[in-house]
Amino acid sequence: MLQILGLIAPFFGLIGLGFGAGRIARHPVEGLAWLNIFVIYIALPALFYQLLSKTPVEELTRIGFIAATTLATFVVFAVTVLLGLWRTKGDLASATIQGFAGAYGNIGYMGPGLALAAFGPSAAVPVALIFCFDNTMHFTMAPLLMALSGSSSNNSPFAIMRAVLWRIFTHPFILATIVGVGAALTGLTLPEPVDRFLQLLANAAAPCALFAMGVTLALRPLKRVPVELTWLVPIKLVIHPLVVWLFLGFVSDVDEAWIKSAMLMASLPAATNVFVIAQQYQVWVERATATVLVTTVLSVATVTLLLYLFSTGHLSLSPFG
Repeated sequence: MLQILGLIAPFFGLIGLGFGAGRIARHPVEGLAWLNIFVIYIALPALFYQLLSKTPVEELTRIGFIAATTLATFVVFAVTVLLGLWRTKGDLASATIQGFAGAYGNIGYMGPGLALAAFGPSAAVPVALIFCFDNTMHFTMAPLLMALSGSSSNNSPFAIMRAVLWRIFTHPFILATIVGVGAALTGLTLPEPVDRFLQLLANAAAPCALFAMGVTLALRPLKRVPVELTWLVPIKLVIHPLVVWLFLGFVSDVDEAWIKSAMLMASLPAATNVFVIAQQYQVWVERATATVLVTTVLSVATVTLLLYLFSTGHLSLSPFG
């Protein structure tokens, strides 16, 4: 247990450091703009390119793994949306944000660094695949459901589809994934100075991302605890990884590191993008902020417990035997 705490402490410590800096310095949230640009458009894309470009091609085509993890996340999202519709008496916009709060984990900022530290280089490919396909699903569902709810300014089906495709194929993470897979397929080898430069950027991704996340949480303080957290917290931190575990049980020949990586990714707290989406559509903004903050704090315990169960063998990696 002490080893596991030592493993995750630096990651949550960076979030805490950013939170403390945000509380003390009190600069406006707009001051994070350039750091966020560096993280989203430069450092994390470099990380994903480095992970994928050096991966054997056969590992990038695990269709069963991709289908199971993406479908599991979609099921959690859909069930949470339905629960939100029932609680809000049909408010699709609010229910959609609740769906993201229950199924959209911090797979970009926290996922790669934590999975690689916990499971080694073998976690690189499953993390990148989950990130790519889960984000594609989320980027698709957000404008689609918001348009159906009436929260979008343009409800034309053509405009919705164009916006969805634009968000997917211009996102820097997705572009980096496509280029990285292309490099793996063609066997492209970059000159050593370029490779070292990209590795330097990749190494900066997790520290900068987690620090920025902590500052963001500090500048959007928790004003009240919404009642929805009583079910959104267990859905995100407990039910989501269990559903991924169950779905992967139907897939044969999945490596142990891949199953652990998938469950770890699913167990991560709600992504800061949940707040970004809520703010973009001006729906459920304060409660989205509370969800991100509370799940982040509580995930210190739940992620530690999950890693402890892995290390001790108390959690079977196959739910059916």
